[in-house]
Amino acid sequence: MATHAAEIALPRNCTFDADDWLILARHWYPVALVREIGEKPLGTHLLDQPIVVYKADGEIVVAADICPHRGVPLSLGTQGEHGVTCAYHGLRFGAGGKCNHIPAHPDRNIPDRMRAQTFPSVERYGLVWTCLRPDDPLSAGNALPDMPHWDEPEFQQIVCPWIDIFGFAGRQMEGFLDVAHFAFVHTATFGDANNAEVPAYQVKRTDYGFDAEYWSTVGNYPIGVSQRGVPDFKWLRHFRCSLPFTATLEIHFPGSDRLVIMNAASPVSAKVTRLFAPMARNFDTDLPIQDVYDFNERVFQEDKAIVEAQMPECLPLDPMDEAHIPADMSSMAYRRGLRDMGLSRFFTS
Repeated sequence: MATHAAEIALPRNCTFDADDWLILARHWYPVALVREIGEKPLGTHLLDQPIVVYKADGEIVVAADICPHRGVPLSLGTQGEHGVTCAYHGLRFGAGGKCNHIPAHPDRNIPDRMRAQTFPSVERYGLVWTCLRPDDPLSAGNALPDMPHWDEPEFQQIVCPWIDIFGFAGRQMEGFLDVAHFAFVHTATFGDANNAEVPAYQVKRTDYGFDAEYWSTVGNYPIGVSQRGVPDFKWLRHFRCSLPFTATLEIHFPGSDRLVIMNAASPVSAKVTRLFAPMARNFDTDLPIQDVYDFNERVFQEDKAIVEAQMPECLPLDPMDEAHIPADMSSMAYRRGLRDMGLSRFFTS
């Protein structure tokens, strides 16, 4: 039997249509970098749900950011070896969200109901992932997205700092999949203003979303790098889109060099997106990681400016709401995939 929005307590001030929230909450999203967790509790939001990420006895815990005692955010507390300590009365919550210490009554048994609501926690690609509705029967087939080459020994693993984009995750995702904007948005990083033509390409539906292989002469070396001019080289960009808000891009450089970028758009709300972007590459592995961080920050900022300026804020899923060109094959496949999930208009409040 289908679960209706009226049967579920949505987050306060939810910015999503209720039925859309129920669908989106069945999927997995990253909420933090693994390396961020341990010194202090990390407070954030996912789909408008306040959450806290902390460590307890070596285990990363994802929980609702509210103390079950008197409603103070646990993210205001402190991190210790055995969990997070609430800033109000010092109650400490450990693995599984269970309270393991009450300073006011140190010798009394702690009732089981004194437990923070928790969500599953999975560490993958240097990120902490969670799902808000893992017990929904329709969540069973929703797995973490795959990232090519991540576990191969010759590939370097790079986990860039996240960036907040004040726009809808669907708009950001569509921009990542777009191949026609390089010559206009990324001319300060890798794009070529004199190479704007988009050769024809096709998309193929998959059980997780769709794939698209795009061949062109647009390079991916940073502007000014000596290898930039590779005469007549055809670059392959292989997109793998995992609905609703994650995709990977595998770029085939000259020779056997490969770069894989994951675009994991975590919907903080319908108006704010936290972009996580782990990468893997099998070349230039001796270069400073900070250089990679800095270059990709510049690329992300170029895209961020566009997404934050787009109108309407939503991603229109009705094909008649916006005009389209042949280069939009990936965009059209993406919007169709969201419609097929049962999602509606994505208007924000």
